[in-house]
Amino acid sequence: MRAGLYRSGTARMRIPRCRRPRVVVMRYGFVVPWADADAVGDLAAIAEESGWDGLFVWEPVWGVDAWIALALAAVRTSHIRLGTMLTPPSRRRPAELASQVATVDRLSEGRVILSVGLGAVDSGFGEFGEETDRKVRAELMDECLDIVTGLWAGQPFSYDGAHHTIRPTAFPTIGDIVQQPRVPIWCVGAIGRERSMARALRWDGLLPQVIGADEVTQPTLEQIAIVRAEVGDRDYDIVIEGEGSQHSPAAWADAGATWWIESMWHAVGEAEPVLAASDRLRDGPPR
Repeated sequence: MRAGLYRSGTARMRIPRCRRPRVVVMRYGFVVPWADADAVGDLAAIAEESGWDGLFVWEPVWGVDAWIALALAAVRTSHIRLGTMLTPPSRRRPAELASQVATVDRLSEGRVILSVGLGAVDSGFGEFGEETDRKVRAELMDECLDIVTGLWAGQPFSYDGAHHTIRPTAFPTIGDIVQQPRVPIWCVGAIGRERSMARALRWDGLLPQVIGADEVTQPTLEQIAIVRAEVGDRDYDIVIEGEGSQHSPAAWADAGATWWIESMWHAVGEAEPVLAASDRLRDGPPR
């Protein structure tokens, strides 16, 4: 790989020529475009039978409860990974989110992934009284993740933040998680934006974005290779979303990505989106 500059705000980091992306194994997931909870359980079973490595659901402001759907998926599968794509922590009560994720982690015997980001405000944030200011949502997300991971680590736990205050409790609860030191957390990171990338690199995986003046786009292969070089040999996921018929997952793997998430958002507008998703799942991942 050529020496390159990883732009982070006004700072730049030169990637030495001797550093190479580590050899990674690409895993393949599928994000359900539209389905009720029971159908998500069925789709997870089909995905597992068809060789997929993960099944993911999106978390709406108002709609199908993502964690109930994932709980159904957990009891109908045995080894496939399960998670959200994605959860906006800014509109979640931290203790409630920690409880939901921990419950599904136990139910699945340690197969949960929590994906987080600021979320899309046009999905109902304003209409339902959720915070819409980007800076405040980022603060709320940081505090929520601090509390969630703190609660997973066990009592006594306390927290003093600008938005949340937690005090230790002796009230009996089932708060254990199976995965240690925590359930993996994938976080959206805007390549070229220092704070956003620092937040994502703090956790266990990156959902990369490039934010332009008018739109959010996918990173380039070179940008992913530079991020992988910066991460080095750390066990860290880089997650790319798209349609295998239009992209080459193998090229992303060569650049250092570890997960390909197959998406078919066009199915939301189809007459039978669950049938379309099940047909795609049965075709298997784009290996």
